[in-house]
Amino acid sequence: MFGKVVVLMGGNGAEREISLETGNTVITALQQHGIEVESIDAVPGFVDKLIKAQPDRVFIALHGMLGEGGAVQGLLDTLGIPYTGSGVLGSALGMDKIRSKKIWQAIGLPTPPFCSLNAEHEADEFISSFGLPLVIKPVYEGSSVGITKLTNKGNFKAAYNLAAKYGAVMLEQWITGEEYTVGILNNQALPPINIMPVENFFDYHAKYKSEATKYSCPGDISQAEQAYLKQLALDAFNAVGAKVWGRVDFIRDLNGDFWILEVNTIPGLTSHSLLPKAAKESGIEIDELIVEILTQTLTENYKPELTQLQKGESIS
Repeated sequence: MFGKVVVLMGGNGAEREISLETGNTVITALQQHGIEVESIDAVPGFVDKLIKAQPDRVFIALHGMLGEGGAVQGLLDTLGIPYTGSGVLGSALGMDKIRSKKIWQAIGLPTPPFCSLNAEHEADEFISSFGLPLVIKPVYEGSSVGITKLTNKGNFKAAYNLAAKYGAVMLEQWITGEEYTVGILNNQALPPINIMPVENFFDYHAKYKSEATKYSCPGDISQAEQAYLKQLALDAFNAVGAKVWGRVDFIRDLNGDFWILEVNTIPGLTSHSLLPKAAKESGIEIDELIVEILTQTLTENYKPELTQLQKGESIS
């Protein structure tokens, strides 16, 4: 049914380590289900290897800008190869924290106040508007890479310089409260997860390294709040054009209000990852989750117009 599947993983980005873990999890799951699978590390030169492999479909296990920014999706569209997850537009917008937040604001969805930063900005002009603490982070990275919780203006430049290593930088108002996330599978929301890190916030170490981080699914919220949060996740996910699977992260403030932080169009599938935890709460084991994501390539992402272009046929 699936033919030959290539798992794109690794790459040279900041999230390489997690991408390799996700990719290996995917490979194991597909092999357990008797699916022919080959892995390709998305380092320079991988396109030639991909074309030579002649896959029937691709499972994208790349995190960060390469996998979630739309470039790989555009490549696969051009080659006419079905692939997992969101397309070019949903990937690009989901990866761009500033543009996704502008879309949410425009349609009335709650997201913390924010602005873009450059090297000329000074701390005082933002502290007077946003107060402290603040969050300074890269616009185009995930997994809390390059993020700083700023508690005093003396660290402003250092926080900016750290984030700037990964490209464009943004500032966001810090919302004190509890962190939640909602997984999406087949465009349906999974049970919310309440994240309880022992660290200052849910940073890279708390996400992938710490055994102390605790999780509660669905957390200490009512049925009505669960329903609201799941719908809010779907609204945020759909607003940026994401599809099939992903995750939406939230903060619940001290008044009980939920704020959208970001969309992840290719969340991790590791032993510490959140989407598999939510899926398991719904009775879906991780290998079944991975096969279900792949199943959507049978209909969801195949672009017949690109097949026509490859055949030299015109499109009306």
